[in-house]
Amino acid sequence: MDKDRFIAILPLIVGGLVNKVVDKTGISEDEAFDALYNSELYVKLENEKTKLWTFSIPMLLELFQEEKTTGILTFPEC
Repeated sequence: MDKDRFIAILPLIVGGLVNKVVDKTGISEDEAFDALYNSELYVKLENEKTKLWTFSIPMLLELFQEEKTTGILTFPEC
């Protein structure tokens, strides 16, 4: 994917993920953005080469919650 497309898609993914975090946890949107932006998941997500952007929002939520619970980001076997 070219860089311009990726830059356009990333905010949509992040917004969808933040909405799910808010729904699932009850924290504020600001807290959810802060938690996501300070996660290893976000570091990997913003790198187009990791292809995390191809994962569904529910899968990204699962990865995010696991990282928050265990402190470790693990990727599903493909």
